[in-house]
Amino acid sequence: MGGHAWQYFVAYQPDIGKALQELRCREFSAGRYNPVQRYMTPPITSESPAPGARHTSIEAAVRAAGCEGTRSILDMNQVGQNPESGVVAPLPAARLVEFFGTKEPTREMIEANDDFFDLIERGRGVYIIAFDQGKPSEICFAGYSYD
Repeated sequence: MGGHAWQYFVAYQPDIGKALQELRCREFSAGRYNPVQRYMTPPITSESPAPGARHTSIEAAVRAAGCEGTRSILDMNQVGQNPESGVVAPLPAARLVEFFGTKEPTREMIEANDDFFDLIERGRGVYIIAFDQGKPSEICFAGYSYD
């Protein structure tokens, strides 16, 4: 079976690691992860179905998901500069220009062109800063599950 894509947009904050951890907590509390919900359609928002957490912690949910992973942001533990398992890394500036024609794409540009998913390996993620009128407005986290 192939990996399952996931994608989220959250309000911009300069501390990407903090934004990641807050998103992980939000999605865990909402129960938007495998095995509570086996499949979710990206982008996943605060309006997506939320049955509530069924595990005592994020770590317990990850263990329960096994080799499939949670098929969600819960599988990403940290922010890094290079793509690695369990890490979200920035999409390089050259790739931003390649995919969006600018280093400062808007949310609409990101949503309209998902070709960047072709660069992401299973169990890894990227983040892209979305801009509105030349200022950072959101962070897009996107990636693939392990399975």
